[in-house]
Amino acid sequence: MASEKSYDVIVVGGGPGGTSAASFLAMKGRKVLLLEKEKFPRDKTCGDAISGKAVGVLAELGLKDALERAEHGDVCGVTFSSPDGKRAEIFFRKKEGEIEKGYVCRRLVYDNLLWNAAKNMVDARDGVEVMGLVRENGKVAGVKARAKGGEELVFKSNLVIGADGVSSVVAREIRGSDVDADHTCVAYRAYYSGVSQMNGTIEIHFVKSIMPGYFWIFPADGGLANVGLGMLMSDMKKKNVNLQKAMQEIITQNPLFKSRFASAQPASPLKGWSIPLGSKKRALHSDNVLLVGDAAGLVDPFSGEGMGNAMLSGKIAANVADEALLAGDFSSAFLSKYSELLWKEIGEELSLSYKMQRLARIEWLLNLVISKAASSERAREAIAGTFANEKAKKEYTSPLFYLRLLLS
Repeated sequence: MASEKSYDVIVVGGGPGGTSAASFLAMKGRKVLLLEKEKFPRDKTCGDAISGKAVGVLAELGLKDALERAEHGDVCGVTFSSPDGKRAEIFFRKKEGEIEKGYVCRRLVYDNLLWNAAKNMVDARDGVEVMGLVRENGKVAGVKARAKGGEELVFKSNLVIGADGVSSVVAREIRGSDVDADHTCVAYRAYYSGVSQMNGTIEIHFVKSIMPGYFWIFPADGGLANVGLGMLMSDMKKKNVNLQKAMQEIITQNPLFKSRFASAQPASPLKGWSIPLGSKKRALHSDNVLLVGDAAGLVDPFSGEGMGNAMLSGKIAANVADEALLAGDFSSAFLSKYSELLWKEIGEELSLSYKMQRLARIEWLLNLVISKAASSERAREAIAGTFANEKAKKEYTSPLFYLRLLLS
């Protein structure tokens, strides 16, 4: 087993959360090792939608122009459909005379962009799988890893940041297995070419057969569409839903989609994955360890978007890690500052999104809201506001919102 030099921080996982943490630490002059088990470029099963929050962190890393240059789909709004088949298009509000836009960027492209930027600043090694944590005198002191060729490696550091996803080795070692069916979503996704009637919006369809889950169509680059569906693990088990079969039935039999997919062809295999939702607070730190992204379980429980919170958590983890290095204090008590700062930043948003997720289980309410949005400009404006700020999102969870919607 080869032993290697020491680092200030080891980041495990080369996705958006890990590369953000590594890059921000490098910008502070820290010596960082970034490890990823797959070889880049590599795909990651995901909806690929990039939130405004993610774009904000990307801009801080100086990479927004790189995203603009990369292959991506531009998004100008959201299309909803209700269980009874009504459809409403809600476009993003104008900012400085221009409609704000969002992005859909395949993770094969997006993660590679972030990885290449990080490896210019840190010691970044792909094809190296972390097998567990190294402990000395009862404390975490690094990681044990294995290269693709089978070589076993040990890397030492004062701090380990676990950014290794939903099946995080780092998280499992500090808090055990934590799969809560009420706070975990199961999703399937495939890319399709030739889907008709794409209008530059992210499409979220509340289809009766998979309620209270939803079916999505997101416009990617080169005429591709990211097509998938998701459902809470507990609901899937309770209703005995086979999501792969359900997706095929939606595409081939549902009157809203049958004609749209008539000439469409799969451009990738259908792949499934689980998504740890931020509707449950999980342990985010221990002595010498911080968790970010899916390893921390920070995915928005309403939208299913996780990259924004992953990148934000990476940034906050980097700041706290830097403070810990300055103080020479890597105790759980000192690192608890990370959990406090992160929950202060996203806790209320996640709580509101969880309330919205619960409201979306009420079929008649979805029918009402989407029907009203389809016929009323004022209703569309009210709903568009929920994408713009947290104050508007709070209103969305209030009974008064629905009364005003009825009267609009």
